[in-house]
Amino acid sequence: MVWIECMKEQDAENASCIILKGGTGMPAYKDEKSNTWYCKFYRSDLNGTRKQTTKRGFPTKKAAQQWEREIKAADNADMNVILETFVNMYFEDKKGELKDRTIKNKRYMMDVHIIPYLGKKKMNEIKPSDIIQWQNLIREKGFSETYLRMIQNQLTALFTHASTIYSLASNPCKKVKKMGKSDADELNFWTKEEYDQFISTVDESDRYFVMFEILFWTGCREGELLALTKNDIDFDNNQIHITKTYFRSGGKDIITTPKTDCFVRVIDIPEFLKEEIEDYIGRLYKYPDDARILPIVAEALQHKLKRNIVKADVKVIRVHDLRHSHVAYLIHQGVPPLVIKERLGHKDIGITLNTYGHLYPNEQKKLAEMLNGQKSKKDKHVKE
Repeated sequence: MVWIECMKEQDAENASCIILKGGTGMPAYKDEKSNTWYCKFYRSDLNGTRKQTTKRGFPTKKAAQQWEREIKAADNADMNVILETFVNMYFEDKKGELKDRTIKNKRYMMDVHIIPYLGKKKMNEIKPSDIIQWQNLIREKGFSETYLRMIQNQLTALFTHASTIYSLASNPCKKVKKMGKSDADELNFWTKEEYDQFISTVDESDRYFVMFEILFWTGCREGELLALTKNDIDFDNNQIHITKTYFRSGGKDIITTPKTDCFVRVIDIPEFLKEEIEDYIGRLYKYPDDARILPIVAEALQHKLKRNIVKADVKVIRVHDLRHSHVAYLIHQGVPPLVIKERLGHKDIGITLNTYGHLYPNEQKKLAEMLNGQKSKKDKHVKE
């Protein structure tokens, strides 16, 4: 159930309350400063608690009225609401569940790849054929298979939420094959030899040297690297504790807990890497224990990588591909997938195998040879 109430604006000079006529009984507010309309309304949760929501930026009174009608329709579970409005409802519902960075990334993909095509269609009128036509249009943009799947996942998330929370009668996404692939056909990574050629072009006294060393020899994520503090390094036990991640948003540095609990982990490091980190930190005079030891933004690290790739004359990779390079090296050394899973902070072994399973080219051959050996033993036993 939705209630609309006329609420006096604190700053009377910037806004005025105007009751809209026309049979809806719904008030709207004119923001004189921006010359747009907005409304404040209350919605009741499952416990009957009323919570206020504000929606701004309507160009006309009619648009404000239409939005209010759609919200009522959604709360009455008939989903007679356009997708663009439901996107706002989705993020309102998810704001206590998703991290700010996740919301920012998801909203970007919806704003760019979903709303321009399906935004004006009502949720209960979008058919599987509409989804297929949308997929074909997105495929024409030439995105990678993995990015296509990421876009698809956003639309699927919207309809799943509409079905489970707002009782949408039919989920069209369930009737259509997903576009794209969850994992890339090929991973881009460096061999140990390529990495050695690259790192030889980086001055060992440069902080970028220790950054690339940590990325290659631990497989940690870029955000995890940039969030590290002195407190995260256990020099006695040769370990790095991953407990947070860093990103930059709106011109501000943000450090937050990892996306999921499985990202929190302890990574054992080789002696030489510990010594390199220790040497670097030793040059940070009177540096706070809880401050970032690598206080740069991700873009700076990416630019440095690109510049030294040219110097080293090695193939082009991204910063994230150093994580793949670490895994490729471990696989080449015969490290079991389960150990790699724990080191990378994957949620389950399936993610590890789906992502890196094709880097085990000899495992199937070993398995066949093992089974063939068992067959030979069986035949020998029968003859005896």
